[in-house]
Parts: sequence; C-alpha cells; structure tokens
Amino acid sequence: MDTKIVIENAEIFNGKDPETVKGNILIENNLIDKISAQPLPPETTAGATVIDGTGKFLMPGLIDAHWHAYLCCNTMADLLAGEPSYTYLVAGREATATLLRGFTTIRDAGGPVFGLKRAIDNGVLEGPRIYPSGAMISQTSGHGDFSPVYEQAHGDCCCGLAHVEELGASRVVDGPVAVTAAVRENLKKGASQIKLMAGGGAASLYDPLDVTEFFDEELQAAVRAAEDWGTYVMVHVYNPRGIARALKAGVKSIEHGHLIDEATMALLAESGAWLSMQAFALEDNTYPSPVQQAKHVQITEGTDRTYNLAKQYRVKLAWGTDLLFNPKNTKNQNHGIVKLQKWFSNFEILKMVTHDNAQLLGMSGARNPYPGTLGVIEEGAFADMLVIDGNPLEDISLIEHPEPAFKVIVKDGSIVKNTLGTQESA
Repeated sequence: MDTKIVIENAEIFNGKDPETVKGNILIENNLIDKISAQPLPPETTAGATVIDGTGKFLMPGLIDAHWHAYLCCNTMADLLAGEPSYTYLVAGREATATLLRGFTTIRDAGGPVFGLKRAIDNGVLEGPRIYPSGAMISQTSGHGDFSPVYEQAHGDCCCGLAHVEELGASRVVDGPVAVTAAVRENLKKGASQIKLMAGGGAASLYDPLDVTEFFDEELQAAVRAAEDWGTYVMVHVYNPRGIARALKAGVKSIEHGHLIDEATMALLAESGAWLSMQAFALEDNTYPSPVQQAKHVQITEGTDRTYNLAKQYRVKLAWGTDLLFNPKNTKNQNHGIVKLQKWFSNFEILKMVTHDNAQLLGMSGARNPYPGTLGVIEEGAFADMLVIDGNPLEDISLIEHPEPAFKVIVKDGSIVKNTLGTQESA
C-alpha cells in the first residue's frame, strides 16, 4: 500500500552541510520524494499524513558503526551458558529500544543477529537496519576465544564447538584455509562485511593488548574471500603492529586503534582505510578481573591522543559505541555521541554519526542489505529521520536525551514515534 508523510516547516539539517534550511519534506513509501522551501502543492500531498514541524529540527537518523545488537544486552554469563532462546528475546527487545534512541541503522560488529535482522526487516518487531558481520572470527587465544583455558573446543577439533561458537557469536580458527572457510560461512549466512580480531582486548581473558593476532597470510585470506564477494574486512585491534599488519593485508576498517602511534596513523591515512573509533572513558566499564580492568585503563588513556592524531592526519573517521555484556549500560548509547564534543564541533559530530558513518557502511558494496542512500536528508534517500525539539547544532546534549527531545522518529518511511500529532491532507 502506498503511503505518504509530509513534515512541514521544519529546520532541516541534511547530514553533510553546516547550513540548515527551513522547509517541507514529502515522504512517499520509504523514500524522501520532495524537499521544498515552498509549501508543497495539494495535488502532491493528497492523502498524506501531515506532521507540523514548526520550530523543530529535522535530521537524518543516527547510525552506530560499531554496535553489538546481541552482545550489548546479554551478560558474559548469558553468552557462555545462557539459554539461547532467552538471549535472542532480550536482543529483540533491545533492538526496539535502540530504534527509540534514534538509531535507525547500526553496523553489527559481531554476533548472532541474522535472525534479528530478518525479524526487523519483515516487520515482526521494530528495530534499526542491521549491517551484520556474523560470528567474530578469532584465532585460538584471540579476542574472540571465550572457551575455558583447559578445553580445546574449537571447530577444527574433534571435541566440537564451544557454546559461543554454537550461538554464532564467535568462530575460532587457525590457518588461511580455516579463516577462508569461516569468512565464506558468514557470507553464506548474509554478512554484509567481515569482522576479524587482529589484536588483544579488554573483555577477553587470554590476550594482552600488545599481542598481534592472525598471520599476514591469514588476514590476506580473509580479505581475498571478502573481496571475492564484493565487500570488505573490519578488524578489532588497538596496537600499532596489529594495525599495520591489517592495513598491509588490505583491511578497510580499523576498529578502535586507541594505542596507535603517529607513524601508524600516517600509514592509516595513506591507505585510505577508515578508523572506526569510540570515545572510551574510564567510567564506561568496570571489569571483573584486575587484568581486564588494567587493560581497560590503558585503552581509555589512549583515546585523546588517538583522536588528535586522526584529526592531524585527516583520517576517515567513523563513530561507534562497542557496548558489551552490560544490559544496564545500553541506555547510554547516545552519551557516546555527546562525548565527542571534546574533539569536534557539533556539526562535525552530527555529520560523523549520519553521513560519514553511512559512507563506511556503503563499502559493503554488492553485499549491502539496503542498497540506496542512507545518512542524509535528500531527495531519493531512504526516509530515516528524527524531528527534535531544539537544535543539536547549537546544543549537542539534546542527542543524549532521546525520550524528551526526539518528537518524531521515522525509519524506512514508517512513523516509529510521534508526539507532535498528525492531520490528514485533503
């Protein structure tokens, strides 16, 4: 059934230009059909649902380029031993909450979300568009290896799969052949890009931050397999050696990078790859073991230096949250955007979390699950947008409080939330 929505007299931020324009928007089905500074003609808007946006700010829906739709809302205990059906239901509930926080699109950086994506796309439940990576691919003892230290329960072992691998949260493989197979398995399931672990992390037990994970030939195998399917590889890594090795292999998106040095940042800029960063701060997480907490502290101490180097070398920057295993913390997703004001102007922040993040997601090429234009307000683009009470170009803190501030949320041409009311056009 054809649908029309008109939003009138709003201050429009298009996602990529600092100047706003006051105007009217016609949404037809799931696309932005018309943007006009002048009133839209009656014959164009006949039968439309009309929303009065007078005094309100209209912008593209938010994009989180490093979200874990399953892992963010389930605890580590759930991941290791929880009943799968329960954890999937929790992820479904969290997806709806994510959308109501204004995130109309997320790139999932690893986890079993193919069923969740299908449920959202088919209208079974409400949630953001999902660009899925599938299981995080890790070497033995790597950042995605959650098996007990005394077990050998990997896919290439006669003992079978560990529980987290059975869930599809991670895949532990060693050697180019096994890496290639793991990449192809994710692509077969519908991955839009591939996620590998190329260095240590805080949430894992075995791998210090300084270790480099996967050999050159293993990373190259993953990149080749992804490129054969028209898409790219993203890697979790903090340290310079791991970043340099990943870039040499052809990886297109470095996730985190908080321990990078200047020489490696220059290499990253030269490569044209993206740096998908998070404004990690000490208060963001508290880990159960002293070793993990110490790693967390080291990472957060690198946040300021990394952002400053990225700006200095004009690296292509994306933004994401990387919230993990902390259901009580997911409500702080928007706070990660507000923290960026230490390094960026309000315009730079809004552009990063809309237009720029969309450019990164678009690198999935032929594997893009939503071929079309995201992250902007322009004719022909997907109708994903927010109507906000107040101007975040002047006060970015409005983004942190979506419940009172976001008066209207539209995703894929459907009204998800509307507290302004509607009227029917004649």
